[in-house]
Amino acid sequence: MRNPVRVAVVGLGYWGPNLVRNLAELDAAELVAICDLDRDRLAAVGRRYPAVRTTTDFEDIVADTEIEAVLVATPVSTHTELGLAAIESGKHVFIEKPLASSTAEGLKLAEAARKAGVLIMPGHTFLYSPPVRTIHKLLVAGELGDVLSISSSRVNLGLHQTDVSVVWDLAPHDFSILQFWLGETPTHVSAIARACIVPSLPDVAFINLEYESGAIAHVELSWLAPSKLRRTTIVGSKKMVVYDDTSNEPVRVFDSGVMPREPSTFGEYRLTYRAGDILSPAIDAVEPLSLQLRDFCTSIREGTTPRSSIAVGLEVVRLMEAVDRSLASNGGRVAVGRLPIGADDALKGHSVGVGSPAAAPAPGVGERAASRRQKSPRVAAES
Repeated sequence: MRNPVRVAVVGLGYWGPNLVRNLAELDAAELVAICDLDRDRLAAVGRRYPAVRTTTDFEDIVADTEIEAVLVATPVSTHTELGLAAIESGKHVFIEKPLASSTAEGLKLAEAARKAGVLIMPGHTFLYSPPVRTIHKLLVAGELGDVLSISSSRVNLGLHQTDVSVVWDLAPHDFSILQFWLGETPTHVSAIARACIVPSLPDVAFINLEYESGAIAHVELSWLAPSKLRRTTIVGSKKMVVYDDTSNEPVRVFDSGVMPREPSTFGEYRLTYRAGDILSPAIDAVEPLSLQLRDFCTSIREGTTPRSSIAVGLEVVRLMEAVDRSLASNGGRVAVGRLPIGADDALKGHSVGVGSPAAAPAPGVGERAASRRQKSPRVAAES
């Protein structure tokens, strides 16, 4: 890019150094400064990039007129305060997931960015993952047929967070991916969780999602597992897919399924099971974070909407709030509901992006979803 965006990274804990590394290598960005309260962290990262200015004072970042955009990789409880300060100084903002600790705070950020005329982008990196995008293309093309169910496991031994539960730490990945694939937000959520190590801080959770189209999804999250697992299974009416983010073959398409046959007698229903070929599509070997940061810089320069839009960030936060309500009701089934009154005003000026309530569904996916809504007995009973 001829005119790289001059950026600063705030927060050098777990994820911040990854942002720094990718920005330093990205031609669309010029890394100007890094900031962290921990002097040892700041010095360690600063030694690798001696030309980049370092500071422990966020006010230095806000006051620096050379900096055009700020990337925030700090605890979620600080996202709104830091984001608003950057926006009010006229800077574009990238906030690592989740966008905010509540929908109300997320809307406050959206409204401030709209008034200031700057971009705000949540960091949902998996929307840029080549395997995730490959599966999205399969869904749009109708290769899998109607999506019947999805099951996902995102587990590992650690890392326990001190400020958020396993839901707020890991669920944003799965929620943003599902939003991207299905083009719709769940209507109902139910969840159970347990705080096994730190009291009142759940480290294991099981979440069930129901969609208006009739699709259902189950998401398993844990910081207490013997090995790392990032695996999602999609069951379609035509084919099935297994997405394993830790595998050398991250996407495997199974030409498998069940074919009902006309019953020969009353009360008899015969099924035929099909087990066909298994296809592993070629996947580009590119780091999703690099693609995401390029999208951020391009959106700033060209005035376009990033794939990981503010609307996506708000929908993800809204889902996690629904999960918390279910947990508070001992695993009760709760309605996700709609964005509060005034949300449309906050989103005015932000182009509609993936996952926005007003976004047009992906070609093919939306049409099949509408067809499934007509067929779904659950939706008919609840409407």
